[in-house]
Amino acid sequence: MINTWGLDIIKGANFTECLKWYNNICMDQFSGKNDEEIAKKVQSGDIDAFAALIERYEQKLTRYARKFFRDSDDVKDLVQETFIKAYSNIQGFDAERKFSPWIYRIAHNEFVNALKKKKSRDTVSIFDFDVFMPHLIAKETAEDRAKQNEIKTALDEYLGKIGLKYREPLLLFYFENLDYKEIADVLKIPASTVGVRLKRGREMLKNLIGAPEKF
Repeated sequence: MINTWGLDIIKGANFTECLKWYNNICMDQFSGKNDEEIAKKVQSGDIDAFAALIERYEQKLTRYARKFFRDSDDVKDLVQETFIKAYSNIQGFDAERKFSPWIYRIAHNEFVNALKKKKSRDTVSIFDFDVFMPHLIAKETAEDRAKQNEIKTALDEYLGKIGLKYREPLLLFYFENLDYKEIADVLKIPASTVGVRLKRGREMLKNLIGAPEKF
């Protein structure tokens, strides 16, 4: 049975109390446990355990949301709503499977639904090129710094022109470090389709930037 008092803590201004509990009380208790073990504790009614999951995923989900939304309040609200949905539906999580694709799936649904309600002008793609294409940066020298900055600027512009269908697999793979199977779980598509969409997404970037030899 879900602890509704715990759900109230996650909502509103008291959302940060979960992290306070974790940092001040629960850090040692959960530091040696994986996500799935912690989720089992939440399923047993341990609200402190959910604070540990929030601590582990708040920054990740915030980063993920910022790839879709410009407004910081939108990002904060959507991340909070993701945690509320995760807590409310924790009994539906299969602890024999990985937790990360499950919560990213919830986030994906929240973000897509929010995108449908908002105008396109409220969405944005802000990418860190150093993270997105680290192998390219490794090949560059200090003399190419100005050129790197030009490429970063181009990516900020062109990635926003790639449809969500191909953009989101790129996000989950390069930024959130999910593998093909985990991305497939998040997007509810076959793993082979993930590979196809990643390949096409990279090809779109090459064509948009006009420098395929760089990839």
